[in-house]
Amino acid sequence: SDMNFIATQPLWIAAVILLVPTTLLAMAGPILVRRFFDFKQLRTNNEVAGFKFATVGVLYAVLLAFAVIVVWEKFNQAGSEVAKEAGAAATVYRLIRGIDPEHAAAIRKATTGYLNSAITSDWPAMANGKQSRATTEALNEVYQATLKFHSFGGDEGLILAEILRQIDRISEARRERLVMSDGIVPTIIWLVLLGGAFLTVGFTLFFATENLRAQVLMTGALSVLIFAGLLTVVAIDHPFAGTVTVGPEPLMSVVNDFADTPAKQ
Repeated sequence: SDMNFIATQPLWIAAVILLVPTTLLAMAGPILVRRFFDFKQLRTNNEVAGFKFATVGVLYAVLLAFAVIVVWEKFNQAGSEVAKEAGAAATVYRLIRGIDPEHAAAIRKATTGYLNSAITSDWPAMANGKQSRATTEALNEVYQATLKFHSFGGDEGLILAEILRQIDRISEARRERLVMSDGIVPTIIWLVLLGGAFLTVGFTLFFATENLRAQVLMTGALSVLIFAGLLTVVAIDHPFAGTVTVGPEPLMSVVNDFADTPAKQ
């Protein structure tokens, strides 16, 4: 959708697209309405429209607040999934110290390969709502390296089972972030949010104050406030794209702490 396009732009571009035309349109509204209806005609609306506008305003405020809260929670969840992925990877590095050195070296190499691939391939792909095939292959390599058979004692078997559990956690956390990268707010909600914004601002055109300049400024201020709220939803709707993003720093710090080769992005 067009909102996905706006969401993946830098914040200042998204702000210009969302705020400038809408605010100019809102400020032009009272001037145009005054051309066709005189002040006395409009003033009779003030009392009746006032009650209705209060209801419209509250309904839209609730809807917008709901959207902001849901998107903000998902954005935080995206961050915590990356932290979980990093935590599970760090545990794998720690656990391989308890198994056969040759097998440990293979798992270490595959885990480092996966983390580096996630940082350099998965993040740029998620910025476009896609996933990196190379990173999926790298994750398969981690499983293969771990499942590669060699004879071991009972204690080592327990450690390998735990390593596999941690690799499963890495896989689940990655799947979560890939799902979230495509945007959180469905198209129907965008339509309601945008329609509600225009309806709420449009409603103010039925009022009249004697001072036209004051009314133009008030309508402009209301428009800025509403579309700034929408901008917040747009900015954090795609947790891995645009300006406000969840980065791969937790994964990079794990590579720097445990792997032989430092992380690069």
